Amino acid sequence: MAKVLLGFMGAGKSTIARGLDPDFVDMDAMLEERLGMSIARFFSEKGEAAFRQIEEEVLADLLKTDQVVSTGGGVVISPRNRALLKENSDNIYLKADFETLYQRISADQDNQRPLFLKNSKEDLAEIFKERQAWYEEVASRVVDVARLSPEEIIEELR
Repeated sequence: MAKVLLGFMGAGKSTIARGLDPDFVDMDAMLEERLGMSIARFFSEKGEAAFRQIEEEVLADLLKTDQVVSTGGGVVISPRNRALLKENSDNIYLKADFETLYQRISADQDNQRPLFLKNSKEDLAEIFKERQAWYEEVASRVVDVARLSPEEIIEELR
């Protein structure tokens, strides 16, 4: 069964996944490869419904593996994805408060996220609040990452 890392952008999903297994699967990178373009471009050209359909297929395939998987922050939006995740027994929600995440996202010049760039802080807070309930709904484990270093989080998960 896959070890799935969940959480809002800025939670450290990819960093922690890389620390747990250098051969981890970055679900967003896998999706972009399958789409043949960036997720943002696919969204604007084909729409969210088309994206979520492909995301569901990729998630279903990944859950059949024993890999460490770093998901995109929006994977929990789809009710089908949540149902798939509930069947997996190793879903780790990397939880942090909104202010901590917002500071991390703002400071990350190397990874300018489309959702961050096109929404106000207030809108992002609403998106965070909505998704937080879904992360908790599907999580088998919750780790508060706000005040832990990546090394401490990796150690706790091992």
